[in-house]
Amino acid sequence: MATVAAALIARARREIQHHFFAADAVRPDRAIAFEPERGIERSQFERMRDRGIIREEAPGHYWLNVIDYDIDLGRRHRNLRNVLLAIIAVLLVMLALGAFETTRPATSPALTH
Repeated sequence: MATVAAALIARARREIQHHFFAADAVRPDRAIAFEPERGIERSQFERMRDRGIIREEAPGHYWLNVIDYDIDLGRRHRNLRNVLLAIIAVLLVMLALGAFETTRPATSPALTH
């Protein structure tokens, strides 16, 4: 379920970003009207506004601040990289512990007939 939500969020962010880039609304003098279509798009739009990525030039007219967009994108990529590195570290520790487990001598008594 979490992966579905993450995919929906990523899609909403891409659609918003594409809308502004396609209209070249990347400067205050090129602000465009924008109204999010869905709830998830609205929440992502508001998050982008809160972070300064989307800025309102006039009531209902917005533009995408490319510098803040790039900073946010870099931050999200660093966060993802850190999560992946942590997962790899845990897997390596598990592998190392598993390797030690296989080198222990058997403690069960020898089978006799």
